[in-house]
Amino acid sequence: MNDRTASLHPGAIALVTGASSGIGEATARRLSERGARVICAARRVDRLQALVAAWGDRVIALPLDVDRADDVAGLIDRLPADWRAIDILVNNAGHDIHGRRRFVNGTIADWAAIVETNTVGLMRVAHAVLPGMLQRGRGHVVNIGSSSAFNLLGDSAYIASKAAVHGLSQAWRSETLGKGVRVTEVIPGPVRTEFAATRLDGDAAGGEAFYKQFKAVIEADDVARAIVYALEQPGYMTVTELAMMPSA
Repeated sequence: MNDRTASLHPGAIALVTGASSGIGEATARRLSERGARVICAARRVDRLQALVAAWGDRVIALPLDVDRADDVAGLIDRLPADWRAIDILVNNAGHDIHGRRRFVNGTIADWAAIVETNTVGLMRVAHAVLPGMLQRGRGHVVNIGSSSAFNLLGDSAYIASKAAVHGLSQAWRSETLGKGVRVTEVIPGPVRTEFAATRLDGDAAGGEAFYKQFKAVIEADDVARAIVYALEQPGYMTVTELAMMPSA
C-alpha cells in the first residue's frame, strides 16, 4: 500500500454487513457516493434488492446470515469474480433482540443469540475476508462497537458482545500491523435506527419511546460519515477508535 493511499477511493470494493437498514444502509450509501463498489450484505433479501435497484450498478446484493457458519464461509465464492478482492469490510451486523432485561430475567438462548450475531458473526465475516486482504497487502476493517461496552448500560449479553468487539479490534490491529491492513473501531452512543424497535419484537412505538428518553441521539448517517472519515485517511495512519456521543 502506498503510504498516502486512502482505503476509500473510486473503485474500491467494500462489503457492508447489516446493510438493509440503519447504520449499514447509511454507510453503503455514503461509500457508493464516494465511488466505491459496495456489496450490501444482510438477511433481508427484499430490502437488499430495493437498495440495488435504487443505487445502480456500483452496488450488488449479497444475502448473508452471519449466524450461519456455512453461509459466511462461502461468501467470497458466491461473489462475482470481479467483486472478490474486498478492500473494505464494515462489520455492522448486530442486534439486541429481547435485550434490555436483567440477566436472570432473560433466557440463555436469548443471550447466546445476541453474542452469536454481534461477536461470533463478526469474527466469521472477518475470518472470511481478512486472508485475502493480507495476501494482497491492503485492506481496512471497520468494526461497529458500542459505548455500552464502556458505560455498561444495557443488558449484560449486549455489553459483553460489544466488549468482545473492542478486544477483537485491538487484537486484529496488532496482528495486522505493518501488513497493509488497518483496523478501526467505531464506538457510537445511542443511534436512532430500527434497532430499538427490533429489540422489542418490532414494537415501533416502544422503540421511539426508548430514543425519547435522551435529550439528543445520533443519526445513522452521522455514524456513516464517521466511517467515511476513517476510511479516507492516508495509509500511513490509522484511526484506531472513533467514539461518538450526543452532545446533550
